[in-house]
Amino acid sequence: MLYYKEYIKSKEADWVVFVHGAGGSSSIWFSQIKSFRKEFNVLLLDLRGHGKSKDLLQKYYEENYSFENISRDILEVIDHLEIEKAHFVGVSLGSIIIRSLSEIAPERVNSAILCGAITRMNIRSRILVFIGHLFKRVVPYMWLYKFFAWIIMPRKRHEKSRNLFIGEAKKLAQKEFIKWFKLTNEVNPLLRYFKEKETSSPMLYIMGEEDYMFLPPVKNIVKNHKLAHLEIIEDCGHVCNVEKPEIFNEVSINFLKKNSGT
Repeated sequence: MLYYKEYIKSKEADWVVFVHGAGGSSSIWFSQIKSFRKEFNVLLLDLRGHGKSKDLLQKYYEENYSFENISRDILEVIDHLEIEKAHFVGVSLGSIIIRSLSEIAPERVNSAILCGAITRMNIRSRILVFIGHLFKRVVPYMWLYKFFAWIIMPRKRHEKSRNLFIGEAKKLAQKEFIKWFKLTNEVNPLLRYFKEKETSSPMLYIMGEEDYMFLPPVKNIVKNHKLAHLEIIEDCGHVCNVEKPEIFNEVSINFLKKNSGT
């Protein structure tokens, strides 16, 4: 089972499950814990091969990674903790995992908040993925990861979140990085499906104004999905919860309160 850490407010409080992105860990939510645990029960997870779930690598070593399998890892934990239903908060690739989970088990999702959400791969991101596949077995993965981080989070004020993700990614093994990178083969057909099919639960997209690669397609999705809402944070890049934690926390908690118990 994945490593997890829980903060329990009360038996009656709603649960909020935080899902990090590829190369990260649950530590990226450090600026959220204090605020969220005042209002909700909080569950932090380290996805397979990441953070303190790194010790579980052998269990998954021969298994082909898929968004469905990774979503079921999360369901295994909430089943173990007897959490019937929860709100989910994800960042970057974690947003795709939450969308996948909401398709597999929609009855388990109260609502979802997707930060720096990936909803479509534009030409630039497709070129990045192509370069990654071309060199993933011959170039040290940290070179690729740093390159991707600079492209996605290029500005000086993105430095904190960029360095945090690079620091966490250093803890990955090369083979584990390759397994996760292969997930990009699933992304385009999955995102096309998500674009056409709306979730049955409310969804809030929180995007940075400067998230130039991923903000435009999110705007299009919100126009067509009745239960989707968008909050854009000014002077902010891809990882809003790290760059603008106070605003992120306020907007997120207000949204979750409105959808508590649904």
